[in-house]
Amino acid sequence: MANHPDTIVLIHGLWMTPRSWELWKARYEQAGYRVLAPAWPGLEGEVEALRADPSPLEHLEVGQILDHYEALVQGLERRPILMGHSFGGAFVQVLLDRGVGAAGVAIASAAVKGVRRLPLSTVRSTFPVLKKPANAHKAVPLTPEQFHYAFTNTLSESESRAVYERYHVPAAGHILFEGGLANFNPHAATKVDFGNDYRAPLLFIAAELDHISPPAMVLENAEHYKDSAAVTDFKEFAGRSHHLLGQAGWEEVADYALSWAATKARTY
Repeated sequence: MANHPDTIVLIHGLWMTPRSWELWKARYEQAGYRVLAPAWPGLEGEVEALRADPSPLEHLEVGQILDHYEALVQGLERRPILMGHSFGGAFVQVLLDRGVGAAGVAIASAAVKGVRRLPLSTVRSTFPVLKKPANAHKAVPLTPEQFHYAFTNTLSESESRAVYERYHVPAAGHILFEGGLANFNPHAATKVDFGNDYRAPLLFIAAELDHISPPAMVLENAEHYKDSAAVTDFKEFAGRSHHLLGQAGWEEVADYALSWAATKARTY
């Protein structure tokens, strides 16, 4: 179809960079798509460089990141498929609400404003940042042990350490504070119109053993859209952690996400 999406835009989350999408990007390119995995503003450098100098993360804000991705997508000839992981999933929700994108997939998504479920595992995973208000203006890393709990709890310690060394960067603290306090802020940047009937189709993917974004939290987020006429679907994958972008069997998740999006995507 002439107007069917030919581009996929991949949006990473906290403690990560576009490198976290390297397996999916290659797979989707092999499937014939143009695949863009742009960094958040200031995170264009490699993982190793950002670890050495994380200062570009210290003053990032949600609105700045959303505007960055919206401008990028608006510059494309056709509306793309949007896929986001973790906080990137929340960004996909907001971008679709803004009318950006032909379809969206929110993978292990952070919650947007209005979602009130806060599992203890989410609190424990994000506590290294949220425990100190001063971290709102800092770049905050996880220790290998904290990363193992939050991202890779289904892997061995040695396997988790390899993932940590390959992908982990400090988190932009202000982003996590904005998300955590969204329900107390009437002007939160993660606010969406759950009743928007004109939003493009949206799929939520949850991982059964995810500590950061447990399935119950992701499902509650999806259920907030129940009064909208727009397509909203939910899929849970068993035995997966928050690292489902790279955990063994990631191909099944990637293929499901693309098949759903390609089938449901709107043409313009």
